[in-house]
Amino acid sequence: MTQCFQEDGTCVPVTVISAGPLVVTQVKNPDVDGYTAVQVAYEEQKENRATKAHLGHVSARAGKEDGINKAYKHLREFRDIEEIKEGDVITVSAFKEGDIVTVSGISKSKGFQGVVKRHNFAGGPRTHGQKHSEREPGSIGGGLRNRVPKGTRMAGRMGGDRITIKNLEVVGVDNANNQLLIKGAIPGRRGTLVEVIG
Repeated sequence: MTQCFQEDGTCVPVTVISAGPLVVTQVKNPDVDGYTAVQVAYEEQKENRATKAHLGHVSARAGKEDGINKAYKHLREFRDIEEIKEGDVITVSAFKEGDIVTVSGISKSKGFQGVVKRHNFAGGPRTHGQKHSEREPGSIGGGLRNRVPKGTRMAGRMGGDRITIKNLEVVGVDNANNQLLIKGAIPGRRGTLVEVIG
C-alpha cells in the first residue's frame, strides 16, 4: 500500500495492483458447454513447468489465435461475459478513474489462534480470584444442556479464506506499467493473486 494526493489535495490510501495483461484462451457458449463464460490466462511460464493437461488445453488454441502462448501460470473463468473472442488481450485500459470494482482474494493465513484474536473475545478479568486466565474463552456449556452447542466460537485456524470486498474505487490507472491504484486495502499478502471485477 501507499498513498496519493487527489486534485483537491486530499490524501488517499491506495493499494497498487499489477493487473494484466490477460489473454482470452477460451470462450464458452451455451450450445457446447451449457453456459456462457470467458477463460483468461495470466503470466506466461516455461512449457516444461506446466502440466500436460494445461499444455494440451492451451496449445490447441495457441496455433489458431494470435497472442495465445502455450503455457501460463494462472487460468481463471468468469461467467456471463459476452462480446469477446479467443486471443483478445485485456489490459488495465478497461478501467478508468472513478470506477467502482469488486476485489476477491485469499486472506493472510495466521495459523492456530485463540479466541481473543480470532473472535475478539474480551478474556477474563485479572482480579476476582483469577490468576492465569486473561485470554481464556470462559464457559462453553451452559446451564440447561449437557453438550457444547454447534457453532460455538473457539480457538482454531484463522485466515486463509476467500474474501470479497465490494465498492472499492479506482483512483488511478497506469497503462504504461499495467497497474491499478485502488482506494483502501484488499485481501492477501504481497504477491497474492486477486480478481478485480468492474
